[in-house]
Amino acid sequence: MPLQLYDKDRILDACLAVFARHGYEKTATAMLAEAAGISKALIFHHFKNKKELYLSVLDHCFDRARADMGIDLLPSYRDFFKAMREFSITKLHYYQMHPDVYRVMREALHATPQELKADIQGRYSERIAAKQAVWEHLFETVPLREGVDRGQAFELVMMILDRFEDEYLSLSSAETPVDEAYLQRFLDRLNSFMAMIRYGVEASAH
Repeated sequence: MPLQLYDKDRILDACLAVFARHGYEKTATAMLAEAAGISKALIFHHFKNKKELYLSVLDHCFDRARADMGIDLLPSYRDFFKAMREFSITKLHYYQMHPDVYRVMREALHATPQELKADIQGRYSERIAAKQAVWEHLFETVPLREGVDRGQAFELVMMILDRFEDEYLSLSSAETPVDEAYLQRFLDRLNSFMAMIRYGVEASAH
C-alpha cells in the first residue's frame, strides 16, 4: 500500500532533519528510521535505499522552496536589479526560517557526495539551468557600458549575491534569528554593492 501524502511528508521532513544535521555520508539508515518513527523495513519498502530517500528529500526541498519563494514569478519582472533585490530578501528569509532545507540543498549542489553526483546532475541540472536562464534573460535588459562583457558582468553579480547569502546564513538560524536592526544594515550593504555594480565606482573625468 502506498504511503498517504501526510505520512510521506512527515517521513521526508523527519529524514530532512537527520540529513541536514549529519550529511548524507554520515547518516545511517537506522537514524532515518528512528527519526521517522517507523521500522527500517517499512521505510525502505517505500524508498528502497538511502540514496533514493535522500533524492526524495531533495525533491521535497526543491518543490517547497520553489513554491514558497515564488520562483515562477521572476519572468514577470522588468527590472533585473529590483527582481534580484526582492528575490534575495525572500530567499534569505526563507532559508533563515528553514535552515535544514538550506543545509541539504547546499550539500547536494555544492558539496555533492560522490555516490550522488551522477543522479543529482541528471535530476537537477535542467531545473537549475532553467532558473539561471530566467536571470540571464532579465539581465539582458540592463544597459552596459561599451566594452563590458555581459557574461562576466552577470557572473560578478551572482558571485556577490552568493557571498552575501553565505554571510547571512552563517549568522542566522531558526533558533537564533537575525534581529531587525542587523537585517536592515545587511540589506543596506547589499543594496550598496548592487549600486556599485550598476553605476560604477570610478568618478567620471568630465
